[in-house]
Amino acid sequence: MKQKKYLTAIGIHGFLILVALGMIVPFVWMVLTSFKTISESTQMNPFRLFPAVWQTRNYTEVIRTNDFFTLYVNTILMMLWRIVSSVLFSAMAAYAFARLEFKGRNFLFGLVLFQMMVPSQIFVIPQFLMVNQMGMRNTIFALVFPGLVSAFGTFLLRQFFAGLPKELEEAAELDGCNIGQTFFRVMLPLAKSGLIALGIFTALFAFKDLLWPLIINSEADAATLSSALSKIQGAYSVNYPQLMAASVLAIWPMVVIYIIFQKQFVQGIATSGGKL
Repeated sequence: MKQKKYLTAIGIHGFLILVALGMIVPFVWMVLTSFKTISESTQMNPFRLFPAVWQTRNYTEVIRTNDFFTLYVNTILMMLWRIVSSVLFSAMAAYAFARLEFKGRNFLFGLVLFQMMVPSQIFVIPQFLMVNQMGMRNTIFALVFPGLVSAFGTFLLRQFFAGLPKELEEAAELDGCNIGQTFFRVMLPLAKSGLIALGIFTALFAFKDLLWPLIINSEADAATLSSALSKIQGAYSVNYPQLMAASVLAIWPMVVIYIIFQKQFVQGIATSGGKL
């Protein structure tokens, strides 16, 4: 019996190692290609995994032709403002749907779920018209606008608030707290892991958002990393080493964020999944 369990554990871990390698290989390939020449990146016979000469020319060229400082600033500001607004407004809506009794609550929450079911692309035209009417194109606000309220965040945080004991609200009411004080001073701090998980999710969604920045911010000084990378790829020919070098420069902030908040990320997802 012990030998069977040991063999099963070896098989499971072996499978997980293969899956992990399958996820890591594209990143390793991207880094290696960023140090190659164009001919080496497309050479198939003989196949070349490592560059013959490690060179940083691709990095210096993409930095010279692209204002990465502005791209970093625009992307970080978009992520920060989306995180703040999404976490705050989603938490308020989630608390109302989970703990407050009001007319039409189930119907309104159904609308939130409906928004999660339909493709986000159908909201692009009305959002563009609203931002254009406000005269806010090519601004940070235009990048933040679609993420002011998150249907996913509302659904996620509702699970946290629904699982908290009702006695907490009763005790706060006996102490003289109104609904706002109960929410901000009692309930919101208890959903810390959920707020962190939502913040990380929002940062990831904002970082990889491509369609909206391309449409709403056409000027170079208002672009984000994702939209700038899409413009590096040529229509007829692609300089793959430079494209991979730009990709490495673009993704390292998200890798650092994930490494720092990995524990909170896993904890938030596990907790929310347990209360669905």
